[in-house]
Amino acid sequence: MSQARVSTGVVGLDEMLHGGFLPGSMVLVRGAPGTGKTSLGMQFLIHGATRQGETGLLITFEEFPASLYRDAASLGWDLEPLEREGKLHLLFASPEVFLEGLEMPDSPLNRLLQEGDVRRLVLDSITHFNRLASDPHELRHIYTRVANGLRREGVTGLLLGEEGRREATRTDRGGLSFIADSILLLRYLEVESTIQRAIVVLKMRGSDHAKEIRRFEIRRGGLVVGEAFEGRQGLLSGISYRTP
Repeated sequence: MSQARVSTGVVGLDEMLHGGFLPGSMVLVRGAPGTGKTSLGMQFLIHGATRQGETGLLITFEEFPASLYRDAASLGWDLEPLEREGKLHLLFASPEVFLEGLEMPDSPLNRLLQEGDVRRLVLDSITHFNRLASDPHELRHIYTRVANGLRREGVTGLLLGEEGRREATRTDRGGLSFIADSILLLRYLEVESTIQRAIVVLKMRGSDHAKEIRRFEIRRGGLVVGEAFEGRQGLLSGISYRTP
């Protein structure tokens, strides 16, 4: 497999990733609701479809297409022309249907992945698989089936995961952090009595990456990653303080 990087389309994030994701990797994007996970996922797909010639697929377990169109439009993106041209596909499913389809060679999902030459995929969200198993070993088996099924198709996948305390605990019990090739963490931070957004690359198997925690904003046109937070500690706790 070529090691040419898969650009995210996010200003500043490719720099943190030393050019982008490794092709065919599974990337866990963790964050609380509203931190920008879905926006990052859409930006990744739209950049691939419009700038890289790579077909994208967004699989959602919770949002209907109408709400996705609305959210995309608020950031300046029109999804419908990309759909008509076959450059982007939106699929609403359940975790059970998705998992079954991924493991059936002649399923509509696999036909779409292969015949549509899908190169980028966003799964929103991997957290929904938690309800399929209470046993951590069984949950890890489910995560492994999802990740290996997508790797088999050669896609570069973003697995969006909720970062609420209960969901994060379940995800860790299932070992998803070990199964994923890379991990991005999106957080809200309180800095000088204001709420800011932060992003950090926690892991990138097979490649070096930036280690600092950086600011980011969500603007019209998508996410923009800025400079690193300097002179502060406790950032990932959510409430930072100045370095003595």
